[in-house]
Amino acid sequence: MFRSSALASIVENTIFHYRDEGKYLVHRHVVMPDHIHVILTPGNSTSLEKAVQLIKGGSSHEIGKDKETRFPVWHAGFTEHQIRDSTDFVSHVQYINENPVKAHLADKPEDYPHGSASRKFSLDPWPVASGAKAQAGTTLTAGLETPPFQGLRKNAETH
Repeated sequence: MFRSSALASIVENTIFHYRDEGKYLVHRHVVMPDHIHVILTPGNSTSLEKAVQLIKGGSSHEIGKDKETRFPVWHAGFTEHQIRDSTDFVSHVQYINENPVKAHLADKPEDYPHGSASRKFSLDPWPVASGAKAQAGTTLTAGLETPPFQGLRKNAETH
């Protein structure tokens, strides 16, 4: 579904719209043809579940409005991983950046237009990197998958 640059842009714009509203911080992201990865820190009044609901619901609404989509955009649920330390953060950043390269969508991470490596959107520093003390459960990686429409295969590497 997100092979369409217009649809992938809707998802990206939704992610950063709610970030700009202060709902969460975004540290890295990539919108792949059949899933997305986001490293985010929920805001003080936003749970991880609410952040995911905003991203999925907001992008579904916009996609349905612009493309008259009549099928579900997202699978129910998501997976999460709590970032444990700086090494874990760097590992997940590398995974997210390399995802389009491994999928043969770009030669280099920065060549893929729908990921944080493209530098299209400003990113929030990871709280530990900025000198703040991380609190357990605040910084997570959320992978969300779209249904496998039009022959798209699900990425088995989603974590």
